[in-house]
Formats: sequence, C-alpha cells, structure tokens
Amino acid sequence: MTLRFVVTSSAHPPATDLLGALYDEYDAAAGRILRGGPSAEPSDFTPPRGTFLLAYEHDQAVACGGLKTLGPGVAEVKRMYVVPRARRRGVGRALLIALEDHARSMRFASVRLDCERHNWPLYRAAGYVEIGDYNDNPFADHWAEKHL
Repeated sequence: MTLRFVVTSSAHPPATDLLGALYDEYDAAAGRILRGGPSAEPSDFTPPRGTFLLAYEHDQAVACGGLKTLGPGVAEVKRMYVVPRARRRGVGRALLIALEDHARSMRFASVRLDCERHNWPLYRAAGYVEIGDYNDNPFADHWAEKHL
C-alpha cells in the first residue's frame, strides 16, 4: 500500500465527500442525525491554527483527518475517516502518524482526541493515554492525549 498525503481545504471536494460519508456513518450507527457534537469549521483546519489532510491511494482519496488548535501547544485530531474499502490495511494508522508529524512541525507539544469505543484500540496502540472529558462531546466514549 502506497499512500500520498496532501494538505487541503476541508471545505471542498473530495474532502467534503469524505466528511459527508463520515457523518452518514455516525448517523447510521446512532439511528438518528448526530450533527451536534463539538464543532470544527474549515477555518479551524487552516494554518497557522490547524491543517487538513487527504490520503490518496492510486489517485483516489481514501481517508481524511484534521488538526485544530485547542490552546497553546495543544492540537486536537478531528474528523479522521477511512473509506470502507481501505479499512483494516493500516490507512488509519498511517493517517494518524501523518497528522502527528504535522502537529510536530507546527510546534504542538501534545495532541488530544475523542473517539467512540470501536476506534479506541487504534489510538491506544499509537500511544494515546486516557484523560478526562475535555470537550463535552456527548458521542465520545474515550478522551485521550499523546505528548509529541
């Protein structure tokens, strides 16, 4: 598997297509529309406050994710999504590494995230440790941080 990561806007296709698929999965899993969690606007994913990455495999966007500033030296991983056909092949892990590398290059000292229980094993294996609820996300089961 060869992935190419591209910094892009989260406000335009194909990023909006991937984000739409992410939201559709959230809604289907919950059996209702879940658009009310902690927000991140496209402007949150633009330098110097953040970044947004697309992962391409064979010129097709297969994953996305972003970083947004939470506070001095602290970024948050947001909107990580891998298309179903690319799952279970290390794409999510590669995307997480790419986001952490960008966070380091942007001089963040740590990265936080929230996730549902089915995604927790990925983050735990990547060195994230559980912390208290820092954002009141009603849809999250775990809140975690990694020092870079």
